[in-house]
Amino acid sequence: MTTELTPMRIDGRAVTAAEETVVRSPYDGHEVGRVPTGTAEDIDRAVAVALERHRGGALPAHERAEILDRAVGVLASHQEELAQSISAEAAKPISTARIEASRSLDTFRFAAVAARTLTGEVIPMEASAPGVGKLGFTLRVPVGVLAAISPFNFPLNLVAHKVAPAIAAGCPTVLKPASTTPLTALLLARLLEDEAGLPAGWLNVVTVPGRVADHLVTHPDVGAISFTGSPEVGWNIRARAPRIRVGLELGNNAPVIVHHDADLERAVAATTVGGYSYSGQTCIAVQRVYVHDAVADEFLDRFSAAVGALVTGDPADPATNVSALISSAETDRVAELVTAATADGATAVVGGDRGEHGVLRPTVLDGVTDDMTVCRSEVFGPVVGVQRYTDVETAFASANDSRYGLQAGIFTADLSLGLEAAHRLDYGGVCVNEVPTFRADQMPYGGIKDSGNTKEGPAWAVREMTEERMVVIQR
Repeated sequence: MTTELTPMRIDGRAVTAAEETVVRSPYDGHEVGRVPTGTAEDIDRAVAVALERHRGGALPAHERAEILDRAVGVLASHQEELAQSISAEAAKPISTARIEASRSLDTFRFAAVAARTLTGEVIPMEASAPGVGKLGFTLRVPVGVLAAISPFNFPLNLVAHKVAPAIAAGCPTVLKPASTTPLTALLLARLLEDEAGLPAGWLNVVTVPGRVADHLVTHPDVGAISFTGSPEVGWNIRARAPRIRVGLELGNNAPVIVHHDADLERAVAATTVGGYSYSGQTCIAVQRVYVHDAVADEFLDRFSAAVGALVTGDPADPATNVSALISSAETDRVAELVTAATADGATAVVGGDRGEHGVLRPTVLDGVTDDMTVCRSEVFGPVVGVQRYTDVETAFASANDSRYGLQAGIFTADLSLGLEAAHRLDYGGVCVNEVPTFRADQMPYGGIKDSGNTKEGPAWAVREMTEERMVVIQR
């Protein structure tokens, strides 16, 4: 079945191209939609429009906030349409897609707050002799054209985490959505312009292949870059754009420590969701679980039963918990990690095989070790490895033995140990009695080491998208 073309949006206009790209369901390969195969010339047009808006001056803060307020209502009225779009193009189970669509409301809601409260500060000029008789303060001004590059795994809310703060900051944006999931981003852009009142040219969406997107991140008229994706690509972008602000939200292989005094029922339930929601294709999906030896057998029994009960299959079915990975190549890659781990001594207690349409079943690996690739790399699939420990110092050391540092978690009834973990785990965020997969959209979110160099969350992102300008007035 041939679907209709969804055009790019540049300067509020529908833009097509000489060639088209078919968007297919990762689950069964059926055609979900088609988008133009954009070119470098399309990027040039989009950046030129955005630069013109920037040079013309940002909209007043109250207008930006009102647009964002209206966007909340618009997205609320289109929740099911957005969720169906997410599920179709990303093979995200519809129940999970609905959660993502709902979360996007908070992202725009808190961006509206950020637009209304973004301020500089008064500088005590008379604190030194040269400042006597002078008034000093800072302004927050838009950094310029924002090049936003979003990943496939959250086609709506991770786009929102770039677009909504950019609107709040007054930055015109050129968005390049993931090539596998462009349809939801285009739907969002249309809703913002047609129903929320975002003026033309402030959000331009170009559906270009990855090889063409390089032209966007090296464009001389781009003032800042916001990238979410792999560390290899992200740090390469940072190296080639040393003179502008580059915000990176990258990978992780999130660890969880389950101490002997943990609430096992809560730990199992949370880890099951944290490890297998959207087939583990989130950068804060639980990947490594370190369980105290005193409760390891009980935890593994409960955890294996919970994971074994997860339903795999069609993402459109409300009963489905786990569906296909984004591509067959990714499925093969993750399956090879499982095979390598079992060859090295780990045991697949649950899963490890494939079901209908080649869907990789949720997998629990017992007896993994820190040196296995399944522990050292980012799996980005429905696989969780379990290890045992007797000394919590060993668990801390193993959890920290990673090139990544986005979020980590610990389950314990001992608040002192929880606070100790907050200080000792070398991550951008530490969750106590919660899995590191937890994220509220208003909180500062970002990692260290190979996991990135910035904080998302509207209040923090808006500051990343603005410059602090000093103003001095002589009385």
